Amino acid sequence: MTVDTTPAFASDNWAGVHPEVLDAIARANTGHAPAYGGDPWTARFQRLAKTLFGEDAEAFPVLSGTGANVLALQAALPRWGAVICASTAHINTDETGAPEKTGGLKLLPVEAPGGKLTPELVAREAWGWGNEHRAEPLAVSITQSTELGTCYTPDEIRALADQAHEHGMVLHLDGSRIGNAAAALDLSLRQLTSDVGVDLLSLGGTKNGLLGAEAVVVLRSGSAPGLPYLRKMNLQLASKMRFVSAQLLALYEGDLWLRSARHANAMAARLAAGLEGLATEGSGIGIAHPVEVNSVFATLPAEAAERARQRFAFGAWPTEPGLYRLMCAFDTRPEDVDALLAALAED
Repeated sequence: MTVDTTPAFASDNWAGVHPEVLDAIARANTGHAPAYGGDPWTARFQRLAKTLFGEDAEAFPVLSGTGANVLALQAALPRWGAVICASTAHINTDETGAPEKTGGLKLLPVEAPGGKLTPELVAREAWGWGNEHRAEPLAVSITQSTELGTCYTPDEIRALADQAHEHGMVLHLDGSRIGNAAAALDLSLRQLTSDVGVDLLSLGGTKNGLLGAEAVVVLRSGSAPGLPYLRKMNLQLASKMRFVSAQLLALYEGDLWLRSARHANAMAARLAAGLEGLATEGSGIGIAHPVEVNSVFATLPAEAAERARQRFAFGAWPTEPGLYRLMCAFDTRPEDVDALLAALAED
C-alpha cells in the first residue's frame, strides 16, 4: 500500500499517532484485562483526572470528539433543554446535527466575533425559562481554543460560568485543542477549567497525537447524571477500554500533551511570521485572525493557493472566499513550513 507523504497543513487530525502513544498501546497489549473500564489503566486515568482537575473530577474515556460533546451535553440537559453556542462552534457547524439528532437538544447559535462568546452575546439567547413554547437554555458551550484559533482567558471563562450558574445553566467546554490553548496561555489545564467554573469538559486527545481517544470529564459533581448509561447508549463505551485509557495516560500523565502542543503552536507562529513577510502591498496575502495556537487563517491569491496545493495539503475555509486554514501538528517540521512559504512566494 502506498502512503501519501505530502506535507499536510489541512488539519491536525491528518497527523499520525505520536510514537510515545504507540508505545503505550503496545505496553497495554499484554494478557487479559477486565473489559468496559474495569481495567487498571482506566482506574489510573481516573486518578490522574483528579490530579489534573481537582478531587471532584470524574473521567469517562470515549472514542471521538463528537461523541464526547454529545454525551456531555445530553447527560447535563433534559429533553427540552437548549445549548447556547457560537455560530462557528464545532457542535453547530461540523457534527452533522449530532447534538440535535442524537442528543435531542436544541442549539441556539450566536454570531461571535473571533469565535468567542461573551456574557453580552449569551444574553441574546439566555431567556424564556418556564415558557413551554421555547426550548429552555440550560447550557452554554464554548470551545478552547476556538474554531478560529483564538483563546479564552481564565477571566473570560469565569464571566461566562458566573452568568450561566446565575441562570441555572451549566458551562460546557469543548476542549478538542485545549492543550494548544493551555500551552499558548502558559496555564495548567485546571486553571482553564475547574478553577474558573467549567462544569463539563470534552477533553481532547486525537488532535494532539492520539489514535482515537477522548474523554468527558465531569468537573462539578451532579452536573451530568446518567452519563455512564448514556455513554453506552451513544456507542461510546469501548469494550477494550484499556487501550483508550493507555493513550490518555501517555498524553496527560507526563508532559507529552504540552510538548506536542507547544511544538504545533511554534510551527504555526513560524508560518504566520513567514506569511507576514510575504504580505507586501498588492500581494493579496494576509492573516485574517490572530494566530494564538496551531492554526493560521490566511488570505491567499487563488493562483498562489492552487499552486501550493499541488505540493501541500490544505483547504479553503468554506464561509469566506479567498480564506484558507493552515493547521500545524505535533509532527509538523520547520522545513515543511519553510517549503510551503517558498511555494506561496513563487512567481
